[in-house]
Amino acid sequence: MSQVFSNIGWAVIFSFVGGVAGIVLILLAAMVVPRIIDKLTPNIDEDREIARGNQAVAEYFGRIASASIIGVSIVIAAAILSGVLAALY
Repeated sequence: MSQVFSNIGWAVIFSFVGGVAGIVLILLAAMVVPRIIDKLTPNIDEDREIARGNQAVAEYFGRIASASIIGVSIVIAAAILSGVLAALY
């Protein structure tokens, strides 16, 4: 019985640590992805175009940035899940 509680405790610890690491990685991705997009499109100043009301640039920038962040989130969720599963078995 004590092994069960120990496994549950480790699963909670792994979930917490993985969640904190995930939050840090998502914040890092949210800071880095716009810079990468700026480097990939050197002839377009996205911030200025969005401020001027250019909807096409705003939608492009938003979709690319959100897709990248969602992709990083899926990878982090898989890592947290594997850590929890490893703790339970």
